[in-house]
Amino acid sequence: MKWTCTVAFIALITSFGFAVEHTKDSLSTIKKNVESKKAVLVDVREKGEWDEGHIKGAIFLPLSSLRDGITAAERKQLPQGKIIYLHCAVGFRAKTAANLLEKYNAKVRPLPLGYDELLESGFQKAN
Repeated sequence: MKWTCTVAFIALITSFGFAVEHTKDSLSTIKKNVESKKAVLVDVREKGEWDEGHIKGAIFLPLSSLRDGITAAERKQLPQGKIIYLHCAVGFRAKTAANLLEKYNAKVRPLPLGYDELLESGFQKAN
């Protein structure tokens, strides 16, 4: 039974078919792009996580709201022509969100860094 569950879990994970990989942009490039307004940071964590703390200037677009398709209002939050850096807590949800959003913006780049790592690297926490 345990082996069957493990195989089923692996099959489920690989069925997502992640076409979008974590960005190869360095942390300094990410910070520079966000600071110069060439990019925006999008937080795809859930409301409770956002309420506990988020990056100053980040856009809140939880993954759960994207699963059934992106609304016109959500689409307006994603500026065209800019790099969209997606982050979550550890990187998995960012990749999932990137796959859902890449048809709306080709510059979607999920971060392998989570919220805590972004704070540790110098991004400011919103008040």
